[in-house]
Amino acid sequence: YAMLLSLIFLIVLVAAVVGFVFRHEIKTNFESNLNLALENYNVTADRHSEAVDTIQRTLHCCGVQNYSDWERTEYFSQKGIPQSCCKRPNDCSEKDLKDPNKAKLKVFVDGCFFLVTSTMESKMSIVAGISFGIACFQLIGIILACCLSRYITNNQYEMV
Repeated sequence: YAMLLSLIFLIVLVAAVVGFVFRHEIKTNFESNLNLALENYNVTADRHSEAVDTIQRTLHCCGVQNYSDWERTEYFSQKGIPQSCCKRPNDCSEKDLKDPNKAKLKVFVDGCFFLVTSTMESKMSIVAGISFGIACFQLIGIILACCLSRYITNNQYEMV
């Protein structure tokens, strides 16, 4: 049991170290995937488009770096900036969303990449604290399992 807990502890420790070491690559991959999701954005309900809409509505942001990122997409040429970027959904018309100058007044201008990464980094201390707590319980379990094993081997009874 102690070996199993030690193995789990080492796996969690390695995952934490790898996540910390490669955090810049994770950000780069997230940014490229967000750009790709914007390029392939469409109104049909695919999960990438839904994810973009959810991020934009929840974090009150638009595009990757800013709202003008939408101008380089095929969706913009057809329908303009998506409704999920609107500050007030009832206030945005398709005509306004096709004109970047009018849209600037009606949509969120901040990009989502910075907001997502800053939100993740702000929650990282909570995740680290919970992980540390779980690691402490695992270490206590390992120590108690070793103590139990030693107690069992030291108190062998003589066979009659």
